[in-house]
Amino acid sequence: MEGKVLARIVAIAFAAIAITATVIEVTREEAPVPASTAPALQPSADPLRATLRRCQQLGEAASSDADCLAAWAESRDRFLGRTPSPEGPQRPGDQ
Repeated sequence: MEGKVLARIVAIAFAAIAITATVIEVTREEAPVPASTAPALQPSADPLRATLRRCQQLGEAASSDADCLAAWAESRDRFLGRTPSPEGPQRPGDQ
């Protein structure tokens, strides 16, 4: 009989400790996350990015703007890892 009583006391103590730890964890406030340093590594002013933002604000009118078309071509080349050709884009059949 002594063993059963001791086991119940240990089980109750364990449950009380587990509940207390859970309550403390739930009520604890999170420390503020430190600011990321990645933006500091980027250049402060990217003219292509600024042009793309301007084109975004133009909306549908940007499809006929030469600066926007050039910016989109440069952005596409950067994304695809291509080096821009000095003579401009080639059309099929131009030679």
